[in-house]
Amino acid sequence: MNESRSGVILGASAYLCWGFFPLYWPLLDPAGSLEVLAHRFVWSMAFVLIAIAILGRWSRFVAIARDRRMMVILTFASITIAVNWGVFIYGVTNDHVIETSLGYFINPLVTVLLGVFVLKETLRPAQWAAVAIGALAVVVLAVDYGRPPWIALAVACTFAAYGFLKKKANLGAFEGLGMETLILFPVALTFLIALQARGDLAFGHEGPGNVALLMGTGVVTAIPLLLFGAAATRLSLTTIGLLQYLGPVLQFIFGLTIFDEDMTGARWIGFVLVWLALVIFSTDMLRSRRRTLKTEPAPI
Repeated sequence: MNESRSGVILGASAYLCWGFFPLYWPLLDPAGSLEVLAHRFVWSMAFVLIAIAILGRWSRFVAIARDRRMMVILTFASITIAVNWGVFIYGVTNDHVIETSLGYFINPLVTVLLGVFVLKETLRPAQWAAVAIGALAVVVLAVDYGRPPWIALAVACTFAAYGFLKKKANLGAFEGLGMETLILFPVALTFLIALQARGDLAFGHEGPGNVALLMGTGVVTAIPLLLFGAAATRLSLTTIGLLQYLGPVLQFIFGLTIFDEDMTGARWIGFVLVWLALVIFSTDMLRSRRRTLKTEPAPI
């Protein structure tokens, strides 16, 4: 199996795992969204630190802790991903799976805008058209919902910001996630202790199955990241960009079928506009990639 094919399999597996996430979090009931978020940090940290020890990456991990600039970046990344995880968990456990999937559909468009306003990048006309259509879709959905699609916007904006911070940090998946979860570990643990003191903690009080599922949040968080990290070294950014739609497509299908969420005519129009924007965006990205390959000098 060549590198490209194995990369596609690994990348698709990562995004399929993320696509199936809406089926996992409701299983953690009666743990509330904030308790689940706290457990995700605690057990992700435990799983990743064990992996770092097995892989022999402690020296690199300690070096990150001593790098003040890196720790500032990772602190912001930790807060950003905490908000992203929290909103996602709330969405999929409170009958907003479809709206949550919308967040990941529009995430590439938000990432492009981040590049414009933060990195001062210039967009091509097709990219501006995609962003404009995406903005129109948000307006249509806001009118139908009677409010802006806050869950989708929060998911898209926090994930775009997290991706930007991760690019600035430029760390391995395990080292980065390990430090990000370690930074907020004291907050998560304190929250769980407070829940226990109030008598509201589900962990340990709802049977061994619930305990295993809550501890499993660390595994289900780390495995897709491991698969994605392996895929990223084998694939172009263009291919990864196309694969990323697998996750929200699955989430949308699950919201429509398994969770039986309502889709009015206006919501269908909004989603079709988003998908049209993504088709324009992806087509432009592929054309730009082909032009780049044609202009690159042949290897000697």
